[in-house]
Amino acid sequence: SICNKFLQTSPVTCLTWPQSHQHTLVYGTVEGKIRIGNLRNNKSQSLYPTSSMCVAVASSPDGHSIISAHMDGSIYRYQLNEGGRQGLVAKHPCPAYSLVWAEGILAAGPDKRLVVYDVDGRVVQQFDHAKEQGEREPTVAVASPSGQSVVVGSYNRLRVYNYNPRRTAWDDAPVKNIENLYSVTALGWKPDGSGLAVGSLCGAVEYFDCCLKRTRYKGKFEFVYVGPSQVIVTKLSTGTKIVLRSHYNYEIEKVHVLGDDRFIVAHTSETLLMGDLDTCQMSEVQWMSTGSERFYFENASCCLIFNAGELSVVQYGVNEVLGSVRTEYMSPHLLSVCVAPRGSTKGGSEEEEPSKKLAYLVDLKTISVMSLSTGSELLHLEHDARVDWLELNETGRKLLFRDKRRRLILYDLEEDVKTTLLTYCSYVQWVPNSDVVVAQNRNNLCVWYTIEHPDRVTTFQIKGDVEDIERSDGRTEVVVDEGVNTVCYTLDESLIEFGTAVEDGDYSRAVNFLESLEMTSETHAMWSTLAQLAMEHDDFAVAARCYAALGNVSKARYLNQVVQEEREGSEAAKAKMAALNGHFKLAETIYLEQGQTDAAISMYQVLHKWDEAIAVAEARSHPELDTMRSNYTDWLLATSQEEKAGELREAEGDLQGALNFFMKAGLPGRAAQLIMRHPDLSSRADLVERVASALMQASVYDRAGELFERVQMPQRALEAYKQGKAFAKAVDLAREAFPDEVVRLEDQWGDHLVRQKQMDQAIPHFIEAGRTEKAIEAAISARQWTKAAQVVDMQNETTAQPYYKMLADHYSAVRDFRNAEKYFLRARDPKAAIEMYVTAGQWDKAHKLSSRYMQKDQVADTYV
Repeated sequence: SICNKFLQTSPVTCLTWPQSHQHTLVYGTVEGKIRIGNLRNNKSQSLYPTSSMCVAVASSPDGHSIISAHMDGSIYRYQLNEGGRQGLVAKHPCPAYSLVWAEGILAAGPDKRLVVYDVDGRVVQQFDHAKEQGEREPTVAVASPSGQSVVVGSYNRLRVYNYNPRRTAWDDAPVKNIENLYSVTALGWKPDGSGLAVGSLCGAVEYFDCCLKRTRYKGKFEFVYVGPSQVIVTKLSTGTKIVLRSHYNYEIEKVHVLGDDRFIVAHTSETLLMGDLDTCQMSEVQWMSTGSERFYFENASCCLIFNAGELSVVQYGVNEVLGSVRTEYMSPHLLSVCVAPRGSTKGGSEEEEPSKKLAYLVDLKTISVMSLSTGSELLHLEHDARVDWLELNETGRKLLFRDKRRRLILYDLEEDVKTTLLTYCSYVQWVPNSDVVVAQNRNNLCVWYTIEHPDRVTTFQIKGDVEDIERSDGRTEVVVDEGVNTVCYTLDESLIEFGTAVEDGDYSRAVNFLESLEMTSETHAMWSTLAQLAMEHDDFAVAARCYAALGNVSKARYLNQVVQEEREGSEAAKAKMAALNGHFKLAETIYLEQGQTDAAISMYQVLHKWDEAIAVAEARSHPELDTMRSNYTDWLLATSQEEKAGELREAEGDLQGALNFFMKAGLPGRAAQLIMRHPDLSSRADLVERVASALMQASVYDRAGELFERVQMPQRALEAYKQGKAFAKAVDLAREAFPDEVVRLEDQWGDHLVRQKQMDQAIPHFIEAGRTEKAIEAAISARQWTKAAQVVDMQNETTAQPYYKMLADHYSAVRDFRNAEKYFLRARDPKAAIEMYVTAGQWDKAHKLSSRYMQKDQVADTYV
């Protein structure tokens, strides 16, 4: 059926379809205009006009430019992707009916000459066939898909020109004469370059097989060389084909099929080509072959090349080496590559490029993990024993390795945490397409279904050695060789599948899996986990399904409304999700920007956030503002929130109503604060008495004192402070209003502190009150001996005498003999000082004191 139609005012003479612009057709007209047709919107426009009829158009090999030939011999070039730059390339001697763009621009016309121009219009090469017998003027030309061969058709004749990359020149192949073919009017090359279709003036269509040579490889594959740089590889058993083509047009020298007949390796002089027959992905990288390379195909996504102590990683489909490292350890058990993390190709919103990693051994005890995306080293781990096995998980986030001491260790690359999972480990492997670990410890089979929690391990008793893990048809089995028999242990597929889907972020897949299970406590926990993850990642459709399964109908209904509004493009969906996540101000802003004031107010009212609702109504001068305030007050009273009602009345300016609500709520303190803030209320004695009485009954004496002080009733304020033991406020008030009471209050304050066992704080108050005896006793009780000594030293002999002996005994106990001697002498007890020195072994000081304060016979008795 016709899908596009471009009506023209002038006949179309030629057209081309650039391969890099799949939705663009370029065609020439008799008027000389070059036009472009857009297949998406079915519109056409002129690219550039000329004064001569267009006779041929052709596309560049990369598909980003076109050339056109005209009746006056002019050849123009136009660049489709560089702002539409256009210019005259060359002036051909005659109309170039045969025009192609391959390795240069080839043009031929009625003068029976083929001229090769470079992209700047300089003549590079010429082929003159005018003097050859039977030669007619060329009618049409076509280039092979590789651009290295060109066929020019004329009357009963085909001419082939092949490009020689070594000489960078074109060669003229032997002419192909076909009797009774008549004039060739059309040529078409098969996309893989293996065949050429020829149409003639008389309606005949001929098909020619085009190849340089055809060979068989091991009886399993057929290699068809359709050009120096292009080979078609066919697997004979299945008919699978893959095209090996050098993007740099180097000649392919040799081709090998390796890796269980799945992977292809081809060599050119400057590059290396590798391909996967199963996925038909090809790579070509710059490579100087030495002939000693070793290829490893254990990873289906990439090829490992080892050469002269250097390991290179090439991903299929990527035309560059991902990374190279120096290592001598090429065992598959000592290398692990993650280039296509599981879930990286999952549909949905575009994610950042998945991290590609390589884990290898620098030496037998050192593991290195390199990022193939950035070339940086992510991990350099020096272990205390030789490592004999390592492997990254499929997401590249965790590294599992085992050493010669049979210790199994997990390293989290994101959290930078190392955990020992198992000892005496004889087998370990990741379960395919999951993050589940299976390991063997003597006669125990250990399974970690959730590797994020290494302490959660499931153990089975087995009688043999684990051989392999098989996963197919929704079943995962561990194959154990028990000597005579082989036993399969089935793992819990529900835990594997759910954990893998969650790890990959494929929540729809997790939902589909959970729907197939019966509701149990384990399934309930899975639904809860999935609901939480879906909410964190804003996948509201999945979250709604999870809450429906959990029986949370209200939340499921709310999320379904959000999903429906999202599909309709409503901004209210964003506001509802902001409210659900607790971002109420953001939700309010969204509603108000959309002019939905009632929706914002309703949101706050549903949440019982009346203050915010009233604030929005006030800001927008809502007509129902008074009604809302009245309803709010009624609701507060109905729910026994008189304090909140009082605050609301105070904000509205109804001070009397606010005070009444505070008193009704049993909050005389709030009522007192209200009176003290507003002079209008403090001038009313009845209100003051009412509130003060309530405060006194509630034993809130300090607040009552503040109230009395504010209304200029100092005597009652002082009494209230004294009743409430608020001596600090009482003293401050007394200094201003009752100076004579200060000393007595300080004394009472000190006594109060002593009763509270706060002796050290009572000392300065006793000193202020002039009660030095109490100050000394408080200091001694608080063990403040230095302070006590200072106070004692300031007293007269009569007052201080009872405390000298106590101070002397203290200083003697702490071996401060100097002060102890001083206070023993003041206490008129030199004998105690002498005995102190004798006990301490300081005989000279003891003798000095005894000589001064004792008789000779007493001295003799003391020493004897």
